[in-house]
Order: sequence, then C-alpha cells, then structure tokens
Amino acid sequence: MSVQTIDLPALQRRVVENKKRQGFNITDMHQEFNYLQMELAEAIEAYIKKQPHLGEELADIAIYLLGIAEIQGIDLGAQILAKVEKNEQRKYVHEGGVTRRVD
Repeated sequence: MSVQTIDLPALQRRVVENKKRQGFNITDMHQEFNYLQMELAEAIEAYIKKQPHLGEELADIAIYLLGIAEIQGIDLGAQILAKVEKNEQRKYVHEGGVTRRVD
C-alpha cells in the first residue's frame, strides 16, 4: 500500500474555492455547522445500518471541517497535531467502569 500525504492547508483552500465556484454558503457559520451536524447524522446512520458508503460520509464530515477552518482562518492541520500532542500528555484513571482525566 502506498502512503499518500495530504497538504491540509491546500485542501482547505480547495474546499472553499469549490464552495465559491458552486455558489455555496461561505458566510453563515451557523448554517455550516448545521450541515456538518447533518453529515455526522448521515455517518451514524450509515454505521448503524452497516451501509457501504460510511467512508464517503466521513469524508463529507472532513470536507465541512476543512471548509469551516479555512473560512475562519484556522490551520486545521496544525490544530490537529497540537491537540493530538496535548491528548498524548494527559493522564487518565479507569475506576468502576468510568474513565476520568486526572491532570
């Protein structure tokens, strides 16, 4: 299997350029978050029903996230890396079937 890298900043720009070209919303963030929520619901449904297009629904979620990040001027790739590093440093305890952060 070959490894493919993704230039997230370029992909963010590409997502928004496509939205502009197609005449889609790029100003109403409430609408963008509502669409993101609908895509998440579609992914959950595909998962529950074991439908073969779950990957496509997950891609739709990622596309909305990339678009929102670009519109808001956020480097999503940098934010993801920083958050993963932060999560790796957190400490948790597992007690009585409950996981709780202790830092």
